[in-house]
Amino acid sequence: MDDFLDLCESDIADNTDSEFVKLPLIGEIAPEFVANTTNGAIKFPDDFIGSWVILFSHPSDFTPVCTSEFIAFQKEIQEFEKLNAKLLGLSVGAISSHLAWIDAISKLPDGADIQFPVIDDANMRVAKKYGMIHPAASDTSAVRAVFVIDPTGIIRAILYYPAVLGRNISEIRRMLIGLQVADKFKVATPANWNPGDLVLSPAPQTVSALRQHTGKEAWFYSHKELSENDIFSKIGKQKSGKK
Repeated sequence: MDDFLDLCESDIADNTDSEFVKLPLIGEIAPEFVANTTNGAIKFPDDFIGSWVILFSHPSDFTPVCTSEFIAFQKEIQEFEKLNAKLLGLSVGAISSHLAWIDAISKLPDGADIQFPVIDDANMRVAKKYGMIHPAASDTSAVRAVFVIDPTGIIRAILYYPAVLGRNISEIRRMLIGLQVADKFKVATPANWNPGDLVLSPAPQTVSALRQHTGKEAWFYSHKELSENDIFSKIGKQKSGKK
């Protein structure tokens, strides 16, 4: 009986390893991988330490929503670079397909010359590591996922979109700014916040700090000013006037 139980436990462990992958979560180290991309081989996250990374996936090449997102990301690439952030795309396909797609995008009337790397993930190895394969959606295509990864390789935000919904690039940029503001100024950002709006001070964590609170606002809901100039002087970007 003991031998039988040992065998069953072994089978369960094997199935767990092969079928169930623990998805990366906010606050965890981004899963490591080595891959070829349209800009050459990379070792992730080692090659990107010191920069923020926007890692985003697509269901497949040559699809209309994906194409529109590639163009939109490329048109904002300089804005991301000013924020010390690098774009890194992924689609379940081979380099040859990615290159043909990039070439086709460059020839569209409203197209763009795609400069950010796109990962060769024909075997879905990276997509599975990052939980980008959702069986209910497809067993062979990545969902539209976005991972915001900080300069130390820690995952700071995760977004998932269905295949039919294109992403809002301005919102991804706003989210990146908000995370950097939180890090630099030790504040939080309220709903619908944009650079230049009021930010939220941390709530008191001790009785002593609570008693020191003064002002007209509630102790747990206190705003303060943080100018756009102050923000972008600290996170390496000058005032752009963009919201």
